This record gives sequence, C-alpha cells and structure tokens, in this order.
Amino acid sequence: MTTERELRVKPIVNGTVIDHISAGQALNVLKILGITSHTKSVVSVLMNVPSGHMGAKDVVKVEDRELDPEEVETIALISPKTTINIIRNYEVVEKFRVETPRSVVGLVRCGNPNCISNTNEPLESRFFVESEDPVRLRCSYCEFVLETELAEHLL
Repeated sequence: MTTERELRVKPIVNGTVIDHISAGQALNVLKILGITSHTKSVVSVLMNVPSGHMGAKDVVKVEDRELDPEEVETIALISPKTTINIIRNYEVVEKFRVETPRSVVGLVRCGNPNCISNTNEPLESRFFVESEDPVRLRCSYCEFVLETELAEHLL
C-alpha cells in the first residue's frame, strides 16, 4: 500500500509570490532581488515543481516585500513566462505576467569583452530586445548578441 504525501508551504500574509519561473532559475531570481543568507524576511524557494503547463517550474515567495519595476523587468529577461502575485492579508490582490522590455539599459553586461560598455567609460550598457521567448538581446554599441545564459551577464 502506498501513501502519497504532500508538502505544503505556509501561505504568506503580505508579500510577493513569483510563480512560473523557468525551472532552475529560482536562485537567479534570489540574486536579482538581493536576497542573501542575511535577509530578515521569510523566503520560500521551490525548485523543479511539477507543472502541467511547463513540465517543471520554480516558485519564490517573499514575505513583506513587493518588487520594484526594475526587478520585474530583470526577472523577465531570465524567465519570460513568470507571473507575479501580490499578496495582502492572505489574498491575491494583483496578478500579472512579467513583460519583456523593448530595450534594456544598465541591467546586463555585454558578453563582448572589447565592447565600450565594458571599459571605464561613463556609460551604461544598452541592449535592444530582438526576441522575447527565448530572450535574445543585441548590444546597441557593438552588436554582440546575448541569447543564452543571460543570468550570468546580469549586473
């Protein structure tokens, strides 16, 4: 006789649930949010959760925190199908899917070591988004294309 057991993550009173993260990207989401071992908020991380729609997904729950637009934009670069749920008093008061921006300024480092944006010049990196899913970025300075392992190029 087999018995199925289900692990449940405690609901949060107030905060943000970042759902439908591409499998394997939860730790990169934590990095984007600046969440470290010194963070005082309760953070739940679920990785490789079975999903009928995605096969597998990651989920991050952060209590007492709502994301700023730059954080949402950066998450969209590494996981364009992510949904954000704002929780207040245990209820979802807002739910939306991240949107990949048309251009990205100052969030990603160019993969071309000779690009002017990688020198000591006082300018921010600037990319045009050529494709949303999968995300494909083209540097506006040197035309270098980033299309894999974008998380490694986040600033």
